[in-house]
Amino acid sequence: MYTNAAALREKWDNRGQRVLLMPAHLTERFRALHRLIGNTPLLAIDLIYKGEPRVIYAKYESLNLTGSIKDRMALHILEHAYRLGTIQPGDLIAEATSGNTGISFAAVGRSLGHPVTIFMPDWMSTERMALIASFGASIVPVSKADGGFLGSISRSEALAASTPRVFLPCQFSNAANVQAHFETTGPEIWSQLAQVGLTPDAFVAGVGTGGTVMGVGRYLRRRNPSVRIHPLEPAESPTMSTGHKVGHHRIQGVSDEFIPAIVALDALDEIVAVADGDSILMAQRLAQHGLAVGISSGANLLGALKVQDSLGPQAVVATVFADSNKKYLSTDLLRPEPVRNDYMSPQVDVVGFRACQRVCALCIDQPVAL
Repeated sequence: MYTNAAALREKWDNRGQRVLLMPAHLTERFRALHRLIGNTPLLAIDLIYKGEPRVIYAKYESLNLTGSIKDRMALHILEHAYRLGTIQPGDLIAEATSGNTGISFAAVGRSLGHPVTIFMPDWMSTERMALIASFGASIVPVSKADGGFLGSISRSEALAASTPRVFLPCQFSNAANVQAHFETTGPEIWSQLAQVGLTPDAFVAGVGTGGTVMGVGRYLRRRNPSVRIHPLEPAESPTMSTGHKVGHHRIQGVSDEFIPAIVALDALDEIVAVADGDSILMAQRLAQHGLAVGISSGANLLGALKVQDSLGPQAVVATVFADSNKKYLSTDLLRPEPVRNDYMSPQVDVVGFRACQRVCALCIDQPVAL
């Protein structure tokens, strides 16, 4: 689990960096946030695929503080920054994001007393923008003509260069993003599968920043070097496969406009591609069985099934349901989606789901630092 903020003292860590003691009120606030973020259920999704029973395991991340997996990263990055002294009480937090990360930094940052400014492409869902604003953060929408996602990053950097006391989380290049999932999501998946006598054969996750697939992958391979770790991208926009932005897709939160610096493709297995329309249909089907998830969750489930196909129907494949459907009510997720002959989702029947027990912190071994 996360390092207990109450135990922080001024000292030198194992990388020769000074760790600082936080003010008492921040220590208490971090302790409260830890109790609201992470340790989510692992769901066993029972399916019929191609006429045979299948099970895919998925972390149900909508039960985090703001309803997405990005809360883990926001909390860890800010706590790590406080420990190193790179952020101080009252500093402005400024980040470029396609949505969930902005919501997470708005909520976590504001709860710690920080002003927050979010730069984001102006074509993201209206729900994302409304949620960010509801936390009291400022939003700077950036059009395609002004650079879109890369323009958002440039404008956040320009703000930091021209304004004193601005903290940039830099989610796409910050190693603390990877560490968040190495310390929490990965150990939770391993421990929850162990509770039912299983070990993972593979893990699949869509790549936005890449923190989830890199951090979980690093932890799982520490426990089992042969586990397969697959990044996922939209078939319509194969950014990782081509090395540059190609096409347009509707899976918000993945495959932005570049390969993030923290993603090491040579350390991962084959890239999995899933069509955005297929992902929408799969997410719609999951909602009809009580699991209200976002479009990327539909993509992750289909990607996990693809990998399971390659390994065998009994393979233990895990993934994440990154958020709920509540941030997509104005998107194609709630509209009829045409079915194509090459889609997987028409061959998938959702039978039901079971929830593995949440884990006690004492049941998770403490990962070593990166």
